[in-house]
Amino acid sequence: MSDLVVVAFDDETTAARVREKLEQMDKDYLVGLEDLVTVVRTSDGKVRMKQSVSLVGGGALSGTLWGFIFGLIFLVPLAGAAIGAGLGALMGKLTDIGIDDKFIKSVGHTIEPGSSAVFMLIKDVTPDKFLREMSDYRGTIIQTSLSEEDEAKLRSAFEEE
Repeated sequence: MSDLVVVAFDDETTAARVREKLEQMDKDYLVGLEDLVTVVRTSDGKVRMKQSVSLVGGGALSGTLWGFIFGLIFLVPLAGAAIGAGLGALMGKLTDIGIDDKFIKSVGHTIEPGSSAVFMLIKDVTPDKFLREMSDYRGTIIQTSLSEEDEAKLRSAFEEE
C-alpha cells in the first residue's frame, strides 16, 4: 500500500529542489515513488502543476508504434502511425494514474500565493535516510496517510530548526 505525503513550502522554488532530491533518491533506491507532483501557486494566484510522468508523450509513442504496425497490415504505415500517435496522446491525456489531479489542484488553491508544494505517493522507503535527506528543507506537512507516529517523525524532519 502506498502512502500520500503533501508538504508545502514558503517560496516557489523549494518544491522543485525537493522534487530533484526525491528523483535522485528514487534512482538510488532510498524511496520508491509511485507518483511525484509539484505545484506552484504564483504571486498572482495561478496554480501550475508539474507531473513526474508525461502520459501524453508515452501514449503518443506507443500509439505511433501500434498505428504503424496496423498501418503495415493495411498498407498505409505512415497514416497508421499518425492516427496511432494522435489516439495514443489523447488516451495518455485522459488517463490519470497516481494522485488525483482534482485533489492536487484543490490543495494548490489552498496554499499561499508565492508558495509551492510537493505531492509524494510513496510505495516504499528507507525511513532513516529519507528523513535525514528531507530535513534539509523547511516545510509544512499539509496531509499524509501515514500513521500518527510516522507523521510525527516526518513533521520533525521538515519543521526542525
